[in-house]
Amino acid sequence: MRAARAVAGAKAESLAADFLTARGMTILERNFRRRCGELDLVAQDGDTLVFVEVRLRTRHDYGGAAASITARKRSRMSAAAGLYLARLRGSPPCRFDAVLLDAIDSERIEWLKNIMDA
Repeated sequence: MRAARAVAGAKAESLAADFLTARGMTILERNFRRRCGELDLVAQDGDTLVFVEVRLRTRHDYGGAAASITARKRSRMSAAAGLYLARLRGSPPCRFDAVLLDAIDSERIEWLKNIMDA
């Protein structure tokens, strides 16, 4: 079960990366993992550095993909982003986005920008 979820998650992240690339973004890094958290994708959108959470939620028992991005998850994303930014020279403008899927289907992608403001 865990292996199947990992495969589905990797497919969802690849689909999200392709989706964002088709919209003019450049993927800089995938799966930036640190003890404090993980960033699924790090992308460049013009001058803005974008930290992207990819969520695949095929069941809706506990809400959809957006509902799974809890305050705790946002906090972990923010901590990981801080460590990513510490590696850079300067501080580019940044935002946090989410790419939500309820199936591995490019026609069923929802892209939320600025999820930390939500």
